[in-house]
Amino acid sequence: METVIELALKFWQYSLLIFLILVGFLINLLDRKIKVKYKFEYDEYPILQPIKIPTAGKGFWTMIQIWLFGSRKWKVAKDFKYRLDGEAYVIPKGFTCDLASTPKFLHFILSPSGLLMMAGIVHDWGFANASLLKADKKTTMKLDQKKADEIFLDINLQINGFYLLNKLAFWSLRLAGFAAWNKHRKAEAKK
Repeated sequence: METVIELALKFWQYSLLIFLILVGFLINLLDRKIKVKYKFEYDEYPILQPIKIPTAGKGFWTMIQIWLFGSRKWKVAKDFKYRLDGEAYVIPKGFTCDLASTPKFLHFILSPSGLLMMAGIVHDWGFANASLLKADKKTTMKLDQKKADEIFLDINLQINGFYLLNKLAFWSLRLAGFAAWNKHRKAEAKK
């Protein structure tokens, strides 16, 4: 028994991951009725292009900082079309985002281009523009931070169905997402 406890403490990241998986499994067993406000549909996955991470000529300490804390950015290479409650929306070609804004130290558990990717793209557009762009590319649906976060949660629930993971991501956004939201609003005000 001591060996198992020693190993669990030595490899605490994996112990935490296993614990979260077991808790998530139990929650999924008990809560099979996933309710969503916004029905999400799409015909094809978004086509994304990775953007080069500029490290050349930055100096040793800046490169270390980018390596430890930086996150890859992605560019939408082809208009991503989707529907929300039957209404057609688009994220235009050329939009750049970081997908699911997962802290770098959690990438080994939760990749930004993994389970939360699709909702991350829609959410990043919503945060950047305080709206979703309709398919005609002229009209928008205005968003506040809470509505953008709820859409993120609903898309994830429909795509991956992992209730615990999605709720953790949602509450992380609710608690810390205001910084990114405010940053975008300040940038808009300067225009």
